[in-house]
Amino acid sequence: MLNKLTIPIPRTIWALGFVSLFMDLSSELIHSLLPVYLVTTLGASALTVGLIEGIAEATAQIVKVFSGAISDYFGRRKLMLLLGYGLATLSKPLFPMADSALTVFSARFLDRIGKGIRGSPRDALLADVAPAAIRGACFGLRQSLDSIGAFLGPLLAILLLFLLNNDIKTVLWAAVIPSILAVLLIITVIDEPVTNTEKPPFQSPLNWLQLKQFSMHYWWVVIIGTFFTLARFSEAFLVLRAQQMGLTLSWIPLVMVVMSLAYALSAYPAGWISDHINKKWLLGTSLVLLIMADLVLAHAISMPVLMIGVTFWGLHMGFSQGTLATLVAETTPPQLKGTAFGLFNFVCGIFMLLASLIAGWLWEDFGATATFYCGAGFAFLAITLLIIAYILPIIVSESQGK
Repeated sequence: MLNKLTIPIPRTIWALGFVSLFMDLSSELIHSLLPVYLVTTLGASALTVGLIEGIAEATAQIVKVFSGAISDYFGRRKLMLLLGYGLATLSKPLFPMADSALTVFSARFLDRIGKGIRGSPRDALLADVAPAAIRGACFGLRQSLDSIGAFLGPLLAILLLFLLNNDIKTVLWAAVIPSILAVLLIITVIDEPVTNTEKPPFQSPLNWLQLKQFSMHYWWVVIIGTFFTLARFSEAFLVLRAQQMGLTLSWIPLVMVVMSLAYALSAYPAGWISDHINKKWLLGTSLVLLIMADLVLAHAISMPVLMIGVTFWGLHMGFSQGTLATLVAETTPPQLKGTAFGLFNFVCGIFMLLASLIAGWLWEDFGATATFYCGAGFAFLAITLLIIAYILPIIVSESQGK
């Protein structure tokens, strides 16, 4: 048997990672400025920001359930990737052209539909080509490259704001270029494996008979992922927290730079570690990090303290996202991986909308502290479920084996 360290990561996975890098660079350049643009320039409330972000992200997650099932039926993921990334690219010019919150909502909606179309087929393609022994590392690598793009995007926003005298609209136009590069990479570099598995008949992903094919292990991943989602509202509220504490416009994107850097530096190591230890311990660690982030952000009284909270937030993302994706891949049959990722994202999408609405409502009526306390509470519920479902049985099993 090959040593895990000697198994190379396939070229397609590297290509998927760089596609994610360029698209996230484009998206995060926009998103690092969008909450402030909505509140200060367009006069939107925190609840409106939560509504826009919640609906946009929930749309992306819900669309994933159908894109995953379609990619399973046709057995071809690349076309779905091209369609999804292409729609996201078409949405980018709408942001600098926006003159109202409604236009921003329309642009975010189109962008997230694109994300929803590409998300499940991309994860399923990665699962198709990743060697089983290093699957966690493969998911972690893609996640790391994705978060490097998320780090470079707001960093570029800071540079352009200085060079263009805080002209947000002109800065937003720069996001179009990397999104085009992402589409070109899909066309020219990504290879899709030819599978010999029998094509399943197309069914609705929510069909009861199809859902019964998934194991209880998979459903526990879905349940715990749901509480993760409730605890992790939109990062737009991190940006608004920094603005609330007096960070100037030119430096507002620094919040996303710090978060994405922590995310990027932790995602691949977390994925590699997940191939060598029980993945549930990593999920528990990520929840502890999220609780720490919420508590620090709730009580931050200076910018360095706020950035510590943002760092914890990024670390929690690095420890959880690739790990959850790996657990979905490992607990589902090969011919239904696209559907499994889609269903997981569908359920999480519903609760993502709820999370951002709750966050916006609490922010408006009770203040930022209440928003972050609520996030910590949901994270505590998630870690309690994790202990009941996974960690407690592991501890009992290990003690009985001694």
